[in-house]
Amino acid sequence: MNNQGNMQPIFILPQDTKRTVGREAQRMNIAAAKLVAETVRTTLGPKGMDKMIVDGNGEVTVTNDGVTILQEMNIEHPSAKMIVEIAKTQEHEVGDGTTTAVVIAGELLKNAEALIDRDIHPTIIARGYQLAAEQAQAILASIAKPITLKDKDELRLIAMTAMTGKGAETAKEQLSGLIIKAVEAVAEERKDGKHTTVKIDRSSVSIEKKVGSRVEDSELIHGLLIDKEKLSTSMPQRVDSARIALLDIAIEIKNTEIDAKISITEPRHLQQFLDMEEQMLRKMAERIIQSGANVVFCQKGIDDLATHFLAKHGIFACRRVKRSDMERIEKATGAKIVSNLDDLGQKDLGKAGIVEEMRVGDELMTFIRDCPDAKVVTILVRGSTEHVVAEIKRAMEDAIGDVAASLSVGKIVAGAGSIEVELAKHLHIYANGLSGREQLAVRSFADALEVIPRTLAENAGIDPIDAITDLKAAHDRGETWAGIDVFSGKTMDAWKAGVLEPLKIKTQAISSASEVAIMILRIDDVIAGGKNPPAPQGHQEF
Repeated sequence: MNNQGNMQPIFILPQDTKRTVGREAQRMNIAAAKLVAETVRTTLGPKGMDKMIVDGNGEVTVTNDGVTILQEMNIEHPSAKMIVEIAKTQEHEVGDGTTTAVVIAGELLKNAEALIDRDIHPTIIARGYQLAAEQAQAILASIAKPITLKDKDELRLIAMTAMTGKGAETAKEQLSGLIIKAVEAVAEERKDGKHTTVKIDRSSVSIEKKVGSRVEDSELIHGLLIDKEKLSTSMPQRVDSARIALLDIAIEIKNTEIDAKISITEPRHLQQFLDMEEQMLRKMAERIIQSGANVVFCQKGIDDLATHFLAKHGIFACRRVKRSDMERIEKATGAKIVSNLDDLGQKDLGKAGIVEEMRVGDELMTFIRDCPDAKVVTILVRGSTEHVVAEIKRAMEDAIGDVAASLSVGKIVAGAGSIEVELAKHLHIYANGLSGREQLAVRSFADALEVIPRTLAENAGIDPIDAITDLKAAHDRGETWAGIDVFSGKTMDAWKAGVLEPLKIKTQAISSASEVAIMILRIDDVIAGGKNPPAPQGHQEF
């Protein structure tokens, strides 16, 4: 007797678990990734548009910076989150090219979907994409041209290219000059045999933004600028030959960690209690004075009475200074951050030529200048509104990242879609030498790279088919740097036009996009667990 038809279904997962399998799972993941790419695609290039994002608190962000858009959107879908990770990696490694990386990843998955519809197995596509990515890296390395710190004109063009199409474009010539001076000030050349490498710590170039005045009034400060003012008007406005103490301890009487009441029955007891507090604060101030410090930056609070004692001895003090600012002051002046006042001594103090409070716009800020051997600079960005200065700051961070990436690798390429079309041409030739179905995947990879010039054309209102056709014809004639002129709609020599980008933008974007596309293609089963069940009664979760 056959009881197979009467068998009960077997559940191995909780009832509220959702499971998507096979082709449907692949389609769902690819669709989510494509949607993320489509979201940022319109921001690409000199004619790219901006996005306005309003969060739950009503805070408004206006930007065309890919990673900022994706982070502010608060994306939930797991596959879409993987695409957002590409943008974060690109931002961390280079500082620019986030939109490029995301758009390429979306196009790789779109083309892979067409191959899956032709019954080509995802693992074969993944293998082809891996081969294409490796070949693309080799092609890029052979095409790129060298650059050094001496090539100031090229470095300026790289900074200007990064700012084109963003809020800083109107003053890109002046701002690029500030960026090059800033990078020169912090760059460290290291000789390794015959090779000279340039190391630039991006955190050494700080950007402070202040609303007011014009973008053109932005300036470079050889030193530090912190958004703090001195605690008392009786403190000096300016301190020459500053000896700086950095304190990670509150100069105030701490509250007890447990609730306590102090009962005072007589007026003299109250006075004794107040005198005791004063003595404790005086002792703290005296420790600082004895160390020889004439400037104090405290990460925590400073009591008003302690402020009075410090001011009496001509000490300049700021409180509640950000940790990041404390670390930058430490780096610039050689001071050590001290978390126990009893340990504070002359050896812990840093040095600076001048520490002074100055008015910037409507607010007072503290400048720290002339630090011996300090490889730290600050760019003060000005603009008419908070949204304007925030977007200029983002554009300048991209530009600094591009210049730093160009010098650290020592190689650059031309932009305007030229390098992508050249790569696609070489990859098609490479695909012809392959046997098997991987050849189709390599071709799809090559076609995916053409999404960059196509998007540049679309965002500029140019017919993308005509633009790509003209570009391919120019590259077939051997014009390696033929790119799209988004202002005229014609083909141009991107190198001669000064549209330059660091090689690292392209290498990082291609490696990140291909790795994530391969990972998403290899997923054929999505198991989404339900919400965690409530803890049983009588038990406490820890």
